[in-house]
Amino acid sequence: MAWVYLILAGLTEIGWPLGMKIAQTSAVKWPGLMMAVVFMVVSGTFLFMAQKHIPLGTAYAVWTGIGAAGTFLVGVMVFGDATSLMRYIGILLIISGVVVLKLAH
Repeated sequence: MAWVYLILAGLTEIGWPLGMKIAQTSAVKWPGLMMAVVFMVVSGTFLFMAQKHIPLGTAYAVWTGIGAAGTFLVGVMVFGDATSLMRYIGILLIISGVVVLKLAH
């Protein structure tokens, strides 16, 4: 169950930078900031629960890896962020590192 919590922590980690990006529009500044805060709390809570059974370094690396890769993909798909082969290779390296940490656990 700890790995389920950790995956949920990583996925909800994507929500707070998204909320910050949404808050850049003055019309939805406060809802975007509130979204960011809620996702921070939810993500942190899931991480806390996962760390009861998963080593700190592994949990943190997986959590930030999922968050970084997910946020990159949301930025590309939703906001039209720049892409390049090197950026995709970087994300694949992050994902590969997360997989290795899971297999080594």
